[in-house]
Amino acid sequence: MAFFVFIGFIIFQRLTELVIAKRNEKWMKGKGAIEFGKGHYPAMILIHTSFFIFFIFEVIYFHKSLSLFWPILLSLFLFTQVMRIWALTSLGRFWNTKIIILPGADIVKKGPYKIIKHPNYLIVTLELIIIPLMFNAFFTLALFTFLNIVILSIRIPAEERALRELTKYEDEFGKHGRFVPNLLNKCDN
Repeated sequence: MAFFVFIGFIIFQRLTELVIAKRNEKWMKGKGAIEFGKGHYPAMILIHTSFFIFFIFEVIYFHKSLSLFWPILLSLFLFTQVMRIWALTSLGRFWNTKIIILPGADIVKKGPYKIIKHPNYLIVTLELIIIPLMFNAFFTLALFTFLNIVILSIRIPAEERALRELTKYEDEFGKHGRFVPNLLNKCDN
């Protein structure tokens, strides 16, 4: 029963996010935003949809049970949810599941974006580890950790190229690392 409540919550959350993303996409494109990364987006959707299919199948078919460490894992999962909400609300109408950039828009540097360039990708990565671990779904964990690394190795550079092309992204974050902004320059100011 706990499994179905847990997975139902996550699926409901993801569907709600898709509705928000669609609304934000319409608003942004109405303002002149441009979409990038259309080529890899279907693969990303396939990976995230397949994650739930594989996860549910592995837990039900192989009779996986709740991990002995579920209280710790549930706490970590709840932490990721708080971080997810913080990241999404920090971006506001600029948040999307697609790479949609409004030319000349200010770079969001509030919330978790003060600390890390791509907090939502980190959060999703943690979820793809925590969720299967909670129910001992090790095949799902291994497969989708690998697939997530592959898709993010395409997605993040595409998003950063788009941001550099249409905004003052490098002026705001510098040319340093993909995940952590240049904190040294901030200390010098």
